[in-house]
Amino acid sequence: MYKKSMIMRDRPSKRQAEVLKFITEFQKDNKYSPSLAEIADFFDVSTSTVHQHVSYLRKKGLLKTEKHKKRAMNIPAKGENTREFKNLALSSFTIPILGVANAGTATAFAEENIEGYLKVSRDVLNRRDGIFSLRVEGDSMNKAKIGGKSIAEGDFVLIDSEYRNPKNGDYVLSIIDGCANLKKFKRDKKTGQITLESESTNTRHKPIYISSEDDYMINGKIISVIKK
Repeated sequence: MYKKSMIMRDRPSKRQAEVLKFITEFQKDNKYSPSLAEIADFFDVSTSTVHQHVSYLRKKGLLKTEKHKKRAMNIPAKGENTREFKNLALSSFTIPILGVANAGTATAFAEENIEGYLKVSRDVLNRRDGIFSLRVEGDSMNKAKIGGKSIAEGDFVLIDSEYRNPKNGDYVLSIIDGCANLKKFKRDKKTGQITLESESTNTRHKPIYISSEDDYMINGKIISVIKK
């Protein structure tokens, strides 16, 4: 009984495992380590709390840090193979925010500059490869429903960038003349005419008809909405 209690105290807590996983995925995405402030911001805790978690992970050999150096946290090769780390599932992960998508007229440029990271529950999304998020501007899609959630200004939409061949009724991210917008996809079966439709309480939003002269592409499908 005594030995079992000692083992339980030696295991990292769920939050410590989450911190370790966050550091691992941040390094993978950015090629450098997160700062204590970035970890604290993600988990909505103080930097002193993060420092305690990092200190524990370092003592247990799950994390290496270099003194007097910024962004100097590294995961030892053995760290991810420990039983403690494997048995503690991470309940969420991060998705990069690549900017703004205008849900009204196509006025917001789709520049792939990472503005930050969105914390997404695994209950919402079961994979992260090929997924990114955009912040919604405008009201042209506020009647659309994705998984029962409307697309309102200020919300974040999750985009599956690997989905490039939409079907009628799909909600998509399209790029028209370098501008990102969110719309409902429709292709006329007889003429092949592509129309991007709004679903809004605001009647001023009109369909966008795509012509052969437009610089146009589908950049992914909206798969989920994270409310602001």
